[in-house]
Amino acid sequence: MESNTNEQLGIQDCWSRIGVWGDGSCPELKRFIHCHNCFVYSLAGRSLLEREAPPGYINEWTDLLKVEKEVTTGELISVVIFRLGQEWLALPAQLFTEVTAISIVHTLPHRSNDVFLGLISIRGEIQLCVSLNNLLGLGTTTEDDIPSQNVHKRMVVVERDGNRWVFPVDEIYGVHRFEPGMLKNVPATVSKGTDTFTKAMIKWGDQSVNYLEDELLFYTLSRRIL
Repeated sequence: MESNTNEQLGIQDCWSRIGVWGDGSCPELKRFIHCHNCFVYSLAGRSLLEREAPPGYINEWTDLLKVEKEVTTGELISVVIFRLGQEWLALPAQLFTEVTAISIVHTLPHRSNDVFLGLISIRGEIQLCVSLNNLLGLGTTTEDDIPSQNVHKRMVVVERDGNRWVFPVDEIYGVHRFEPGMLKNVPATVSKGTDTFTKAMIKWGDQSVNYLEDELLFYTLSRRIL
């Protein structure tokens, strides 16, 4: 159904086949991190807005979304892995809306603190910038925390239930998929303060990745800042 509809609209729906909503095999994911950041996805969005939808298009997509929810439940879990200092962390891939270069953060008098860094402009929009390092109790990154010289610091934008946050990371490793059975219970002692927000551990190569509880993370940020 989806292929026929997209063929009618002239859309290359690579995001649902090899992108974050597909098998994740697209080589451009290493560059763009998320399909939202890719020019192909943007062009497809424009074409959808500019073209008149064919008969039955809305009904077909309604049925498709219902099927997708049933098919994907209990299958692979998509996460974005990133690094803060020496800690490898992960959050659900669907939370990430953008990855951008490090930008200037403007502090607010009597408001900025160790967690709320201030305001930052992302594509002309003012967003709240926070320190995940300090929220998790990881402290400030030093040169000794950097595992290699190939470091590409980034700002990432995440959103959940209408709440959007921006935070800097020391490195981001893109989207990865894991079977639910690959998520392990959190050991009795987890490094530093991440134990409060870690719901599972993921073995990724030689690294142990803390899979963060995003609901608790967003709730805590809202309580401490908003």
